[in-house]
Amino acid sequence: MAELTLKWGNVKGWSGFDDGTPARVALDKWFDSKPGGSPMQRQTQEQRELICAIIDAVDGDIHDDWNGGTMTKDAAKEYVMNYGRDVERTASEKSA
Repeated sequence: MAELTLKWGNVKGWSGFDDGTPARVALDKWFDSKPGGSPMQRQTQEQRELICAIIDAVDGDIHDDWNGGTMTKDAAKEYVMNYGRDVERTASEKSA
């Protein structure tokens, strides 16, 4: 059973992602989209969508490393898609 851990709107860890499974295929696509930066790097829209594909493929728990609980798939995708958006909006408003 595949499990996923999220933190900072990003993938922090995973287990049970066997080769060839939908979860592993989605994870590999996400890895291929990254320039090799820090786990804290801001995700592009494409990378956020790839993380959502990973979430959809997970058949086990999705852990919220920051709050210490588990998340539903819908809550996890909302978290990933919206993480940091308020900060981005505030910075763009200040520069306008």
